[in-house]
Amino acid sequence: MPRLSLRWWLAPLMALATFAAQAQPAADTGPAMTVEAVGPHSYYVQGLTQLGSTKNQNFISNAGFVITPQGVVVVDALGSPRLAERLTQAIRQRTDQPITHVILTHYHADHIYGLQHFKQLGAKIIAHAASREYIQSDTARLRLEASRTDLAPWINEQTRIVPADIWIDGPTSLKVGGVVFDLTPVGPSHTPEDLTVFVPSEKVLFAGDLFFNGRLPFVGQANSRQWILSLERLLAFDAKAVVPGHGAASTDPKKDIGTTRDYLRHLRQSMGEAVENFVPFEEAYDKTDWSAFEAMPMFGPANRMNAYNTYLLLEQEALSKK
Repeated sequence: MPRLSLRWWLAPLMALATFAAQAQPAADTGPAMTVEAVGPHSYYVQGLTQLGSTKNQNFISNAGFVITPQGVVVVDALGSPRLAERLTQAIRQRTDQPITHVILTHYHADHIYGLQHFKQLGAKIIAHAASREYIQSDTARLRLEASRTDLAPWINEQTRIVPADIWIDGPTSLKVGGVVFDLTPVGPSHTPEDLTVFVPSEKVLFAGDLFFNGRLPFVGQANSRQWILSLERLLAFDAKAVVPGHGAASTDPKKDIGTTRDYLRHLRQSMGEAVENFVPFEEAYDKTDWSAFEAMPMFGPANRMNAYNTYLLLEQEALSKK
């Protein structure tokens, strides 16, 4: 019987190792995740002012957490399971208390793809019932399919959209370890299911994507009229710190929230005048003065689409009045 070489024996093992390496995400060289305190027991991590990518692991949104005597409540789940794992590791550096709840401010992809990690930990997920239509839609399915390519390996075939365990449809109070969390529906604004989370004992408000601080928002299919009204409601909370869905936490809400509000008003005014005077969108866009906002981060990727979606919205509003 011929003697078999060592390479022959090792080849299957090498192939197996290669397959295992390919099945795992690439080396975790993602962006730093820094925890910032916004209250005595309240914290958040700030996503990057970028579009989601493989390089940044889809870390483009914020998430918060509050430590109570009987558990940790997380607000939003970040944009990939790996990011949720990293957030959990950061929480573990501060407490051994279990993560008992995850409250979603809305069901956009960059805030929910980490949910399955928290679900595996046994956390209860809370969201507004208006989310159900979206998570069952082709839009959500196609977005996830595209993300499995565009954000691989952090979003892959194992990544799924996780529904809430508790659906709410009105103002709700959650108490964990004696700490009260006031959940207030404020949609349809940025999305139909927008929720704010206010922690009175901490004087901290988690505002989700109603508020983009220091950068231009993505308006999408938003109801901008209601969104502006909802921003006014944010200012009624007795909050010392407001954590937005994107950007740094604000300790001057009137000023910072006012910037998002003023931008939405400018969109509605400029595109509204164009619709009223039957000016085509491209002409209206080119003639609009964007100088107050064009230096803001994300102006390039977001502004034209924001203006176009607002133009279409105001066309619909005009038709509905006839």
